[in-house]
Amino acid sequence: MTTQQLHEQILQKKSFLCVGLDPDLTKMPAHLLETEDPIFEFNKAIIDATHDLTVGYKPNTAFFEAYGIKGWMSLQKTINYINENYPDIFTIADAKRGDIGNTSSMYAKAFFEDLNFDSVTVAPYMGKDSVEPFLAFENKHTIMLALTSNEGAFDFQTLNTNGKELYKQVLEISKTWKNSENLMYVVGATKAEYFTEIRKIVPDSFLLVPGIGAQGGSLFEVCKYGMNDKVGLLVNSARAIIYASKGTDFAEKAREEALKVQKEMAEIISLKFQV
Repeated sequence: MTTQQLHEQILQKKSFLCVGLDPDLTKMPAHLLETEDPIFEFNKAIIDATHDLTVGYKPNTAFFEAYGIKGWMSLQKTINYINENYPDIFTIADAKRGDIGNTSSMYAKAFFEDLNFDSVTVAPYMGKDSVEPFLAFENKHTIMLALTSNEGAFDFQTLNTNGKELYKQVLEISKTWKNSENLMYVVGATKAEYFTEIRKIVPDSFLLVPGIGAQGGSLFEVCKYGMNDKVGLLVNSARAIIYASKGTDFAEKAREEALKVQKEMAEIISLKFQV
C-alpha cells in the first residue's frame, strides 16, 4: 500500500485509527479458551467488528511469540485473514527489530515477504545499516522509533547533544538514508508538545502515534500539532478497544469503543478537509 492509498482510505473512512492487536490469554473471554486457536479467534472477532472504523491493524509480535510456534501460527493466520478479507487495511508488524546487515535483511524478508505486512517497526540505535535493509523493499514501509510514549523515553531520546535533542538528530539523519521516502516514525501521544518540532523536520511523513486511551494521550492535542495536509497520522489504540469486555459481547464492546474514537476523528477530518 502506498501512502497515497493510505491517505485515500483515511478520507473515505473518516478515520486514522489503528487498532493494536495485543492478544493476552489471561485477558480474553473465557469461552474463547475452549477453541482450537483462541488467539486467532479473538483477533478475527475484533477485526470483523472494527474493520470499517479503522485503516490499520498493528499486531504486537511479542504477544504472539510468547506462545511459541502456536503463537507464530496465530500471527500468520491473523495477517492472512486481514490481507484476504480486508485488503484496504494497512498492516503493521510491531516487532521493533534493530540489527545490522544480513540479519536486518532476514527480518525484513520475514515480515514483508513471508507474512506480507505493509510495514514493520524498527529501532534505529544501530544506525543506517540496521534500517536501510528494510527500506529496500518497494511499497513497504519502515516505521522507525523516534520519540516514544514510555517513561524511559527521557533516558536517551531527549538528551541534549551538541545543542540538539537526540531524537531530532535521529529524525534528521534518517532523512539522508537510501529510500528514506519509505520511512514513517513512531511518536508517542503523551509527547504531544513535541509534535510541532517534529513536523519541522519531517513535515510530510506519516507518524504512528501510540498512547491514546489507556496511556492518557489526547487525540485533540496530537491532531492540533501533528496533523499535516495529508492527515499524516495513524493513531493507535489497543487495550481500550480490544479489552473493553471479557464477556461474550467483547467484539461488540470493542466496536463501541472504536466507534467513539472514529467519530472524534471524523469530526476533526471534516473540519480540516471539508469532507
